Amino acid sequence: MGREARRSYDLSQVEIVPSRRTRSSQEVSTAWQLDAYPFGIPLVTHPTDAIVSPASAVRIGQLGGLAVLNAEGLWARHADADGALERVRDAATDDDPTAALQLLQELHAAPIQHALLAEALKTVREAGVTVAARVSPQHARELTPDLLAAGVEILVVQGTIVSAEHVSGGEPLNLKEFINSLDVPVVAGGVGDYRTAMHLMRTGAAGVIVGYGESSATTTDDVLGIGVPMATAIVDAAAARRDYLDETGGRYVHVIADGGMFGSGDVAKAIACGADAVMLGEQLAEAAEAPGQGLYWTSAAAHPSLPRSEITGFGPGELDLETVLFGPSAVPDGTVNLFGALRRAMAKTGYSDLKEFQRVGLTVRG
Repeated sequence: MGREARRSYDLSQVEIVPSRRTRSSQEVSTAWQLDAYPFGIPLVTHPTDAIVSPASAVRIGQLGGLAVLNAEGLWARHADADGALERVRDAATDDDPTAALQLLQELHAAPIQHALLAEALKTVREAGVTVAARVSPQHARELTPDLLAAGVEILVVQGTIVSAEHVSGGEPLNLKEFINSLDVPVVAGGVGDYRTAMHLMRTGAAGVIVGYGESSATTTDDVLGIGVPMATAIVDAAAARRDYLDETGGRYVHVIADGGMFGSGDVAKAIACGADAVMLGEQLAEAAEAPGQGLYWTSAAAHPSLPRSEITGFGPGELDLETVLFGPSAVPDGTVNLFGALRRAMAKTGYSDLKEFQRVGLTVRG
């Protein structure tokens, strides 16, 4: 009595409804554009060292996606980041299940070295792909000038939950003032509801991240009790995007779905619910180019006092990133040929591009 709770849905509880029309998958476009930056597929990587190194960022960019380097991760703190990752991989085989996590916390206790961060970003910039980096709200004001000087073209301000104003012991980060002071597009999140999504859109963000990277590794719901099922969260954010478009007379803010996706079917459902792009992490962990070589964790694993991610995985895969993204696939579970499957889902329902596909019919399992 006196309280209300909404019924909400995960992507696994939603299904896409076929339409009266089908088309060839060769006539389908998966292209999207964030501000002035075009991409061949609606892929943004989750900013974790397990997936994104300077080298893998280049490869993902060459394949049409947007790789986001963690500006507070190992490449910003250790001259031999590959060696640090090898230590984490070795610790993951220890009998103590917390050994790798403790090592990751120890490695992240080292100070951020701006010269190392600039060198990592230089590798991406010189390859000619779009340069993107992630900062937490707590360190955005401190790190952003150096990131811009290093050539970052898209800034991602990401935490488990991000609001329009981050209050701390010092000066609060007012995202609206912060974003308006920059000449590069800013993507901010995560959010899980209409109201917060609308607040972030009003800050001037070019994109809003929905979710916190829910995966087999994340423990945010266990540790904090916070979480919104992704289908509902995406639909709510898409509603905020529509209302904000009307409010501003045409300013479009991209919705990026982060988490709650197992394979290609969930990627298609996320777009169908209203996402413009998906943020993938664990789906890429077993690709041969992934620096974690089969291990996966999110940046929340390294929190010094309250980690909210485990280190999971089984070992390096034999498939390269191109095969994981575009096939061909020899497995029937939706973990390979992720974006070839998205094209096929769009074709089977008769839609030719991502914006059209957001209008596809949906059903909810009883």
